[in-house]
Amino acid sequence: MNFDNHPVFQLRKKHVRVGIRPAIDGRRKGVRESLEAQTMQMAKKTAELIQSALRHPDGMPVECVIADTCIGGAAEAAACMEKFKENNVGVSITVTPCWCYGTEVMDTTPIIPKAVWGFNGTERPGAVYLAAALAGYNQLGIPAFGIYGKDVQESNDSSIPDDVKEKLLLFTKAALAAMEMQGKSYLSVGAVSMGIAGSVVDTHFMYDYLGMKSEFVDMTEIIRRINEKIYDGEEFNKAIKWVAANCREGEDPNDPPVSGEQRKSEWDTVVKMTMIFRDLMIGNPKLAELGFEEEALGHNAIAAGFQGQRQWTDFMPNGDFLEAILNSSFDWNGIRKPYIVATENDSLNGICMLFGHLLTDTAQIFSDVRTYWSPEAVQRVTGKKLTGLAEGGIIHLINSGSSALDGTGKQRLNGKPAIKPFWEITEKEAKDCLEATSWCPAIREYFRGGGFSSHFLTEGGMPVTMSRINIIHGLGPALQIAEGYTVELDREVDALLQKRTNPTWPTTWFVPRLTGKGAFKDVYSVMLNWGANHAAISYGHIGDKLITLASILRIAVYMHNIDRDRIFRPAAWNAFGTSDAESADFAACKNFGPLYR
Repeated sequence: MNFDNHPVFQLRKKHVRVGIRPAIDGRRKGVRESLEAQTMQMAKKTAELIQSALRHPDGMPVECVIADTCIGGAAEAAACMEKFKENNVGVSITVTPCWCYGTEVMDTTPIIPKAVWGFNGTERPGAVYLAAALAGYNQLGIPAFGIYGKDVQESNDSSIPDDVKEKLLLFTKAALAAMEMQGKSYLSVGAVSMGIAGSVVDTHFMYDYLGMKSEFVDMTEIIRRINEKIYDGEEFNKAIKWVAANCREGEDPNDPPVSGEQRKSEWDTVVKMTMIFRDLMIGNPKLAELGFEEEALGHNAIAAGFQGQRQWTDFMPNGDFLEAILNSSFDWNGIRKPYIVATENDSLNGICMLFGHLLTDTAQIFSDVRTYWSPEAVQRVTGKKLTGLAEGGIIHLINSGSSALDGTGKQRLNGKPAIKPFWEITEKEAKDCLEATSWCPAIREYFRGGGFSSHFLTEGGMPVTMSRINIIHGLGPALQIAEGYTVELDREVDALLQKRTNPTWPTTWFVPRLTGKGAFKDVYSVMLNWGANHAAISYGHIGDKLITLASILRIAVYMHNIDRDRIFRPAAWNAFGTSDAESADFAACKNFGPLYR
């Protein structure tokens, strides 16, 4: 795909670049001269790795900026800093094969995430500089990540070992995610839904930890824009035809059934709601052409939430369609970057969805963590035993239709079900996701104003990660993570269990990976220890990426099933304890405080 002319979703902030700092021993007349080529080669190789492996979530390539010279002292460090400022650098990586003058060559800009790679060779002590630099950062109170290859390399070996590559890319992707949020907005459309704590938008959390503004719009703004036709009429006509061709209606659970005339009216409304909500998030230049210059600007929102219940849904069609379609990687305008929209305005779940999206470039599933089904309960209700990955019990992830349609699992990666970045999705895969989804008239006892809820069943066999941020009084934000797999059940078992809950909503059957202890002793314990009624579901096992991002933002992680050797945090965390990494994480986050305070 050519991104030069592709109409990707763009917010009002340029992508940050990754700055590469080649640090060197400043001694002239033999020492520095012998190291110039090797040091600059390390920088170039690091830039090549990052630029070839990583993209921004809108598909644009990640760009690197290398200092003009190697950095042997404070003057060259200052020159590098000026170049980075001029080139919108928001992530800093220092590389060196040798000893350097610790604090003299350091990058001390406090907000920018930092890593140092010290070459593991015997001829020149890159590892010694790495340790000295990290000690300096720790003493200044600027956490930095240390990267040191396990195996000694020859001095003329310009390759990057696999373990170093892994840490460079893990750090860079997490650091880019942190900086991508800075200066953007969370848009709250409506207020608190049904007393859900996560929809009490915490402006201090948004700014202090994420660098984001909180924007608030009453739900009546959607009605105003519908009534005053503040939307693109041509796009609406295109969208409603696309809906008729691609969004098949499903089971109507209501008695009496919703009439065809009423369904048509509700389809018109929910499509307009979708367009208007998107315009509220990012603006739409077409509105300026129609004479609505203020509305054309949008709120620069990288994520948003829709209250819906109950003040809206008691008399207007629900927001399930707008949430599901915006969260998906395709609509009537084709395959495109997903938006991040939280149902019930659960901002904390919306931020977890945003984390997952920024780290994987993919669409996210929003779910209730609804029910733990024990093997015994399943056998009692269905007469059948759970088998395979599900034999120890399952968690039913289900919500009223807001999950991305990518969550059907109809995309393919190496022949297996997957959720892919939008630039890798084929037209056939987008169509398969749509065909696997039906749109059921909303259950009137829940949604008196009508609307449509998506219904699909997620394919089994996908590696996924469930996550959630909770704000704890006196503690602050804390993240929990559960890696696991989607599973498929016997068809009769699936049908009976879905019918007991809600047969018109999308279902994902989830089994966490167990460790045999603590919150991951068994599946029941995961459900028991989950901190809220919602979770964000990301494709892939990304718990390590979430932990690295959380440490950059100073958000402690209090429940996870990630192997210790996959965890990568700033070097300063070791000073708070090496035997109990979870307690050390809490202590370090409290000590250093939120990134923007």
